[in-house]
Amino acid sequence: MKRAVVYLLVLAFLCAGLNAHAAAKPTQVEVLYMNHGPLQSSLRQIRDVFSRYGDKLTVSWYDFDSKEGEQFMAKKGINQHVPLIIWLDGTYAVKVGEREIKLTGFPSGSGPAFFQGKWNIDDLKAVLDQITAKK
Repeated sequence: MKRAVVYLLVLAFLCAGLNAHAAAKPTQVEVLYMNHGPLQSSLRQIRDVFSRYGDKLTVSWYDFDSKEGEQFMAKKGINQHVPLIIWLDGTYAVKVGEREIKLTGFPSGSGPAFFQGKWNIDDLKAVLDQITAKK
């Protein structure tokens, strides 16, 4: 009987440890971007935002015009001209409150109007705050 109790306690501690480890897993951020002049200001702002989250994020950058970028686009099924897409744990569309924020295109108010998305840097912060709150 004592042996069974010991085994159950060990099992409980192992499960608790696995849950704690899973909860601490950083958010995977993947950024596909065009390394062109008009986007540079936005990229600096985005990098600054990411830096505020420390080890809660793991960020990978893919230049649209590089071989790695082309391979990444093929993996994601991207075949159109897009200046910027930010994926967070595999999705670029995140619901915050009643609003779905799609992290595609230039942030609103920057870059050419026809390439602007319907999000801004504050939206990115809200999404990251929500996703990382559990980490």
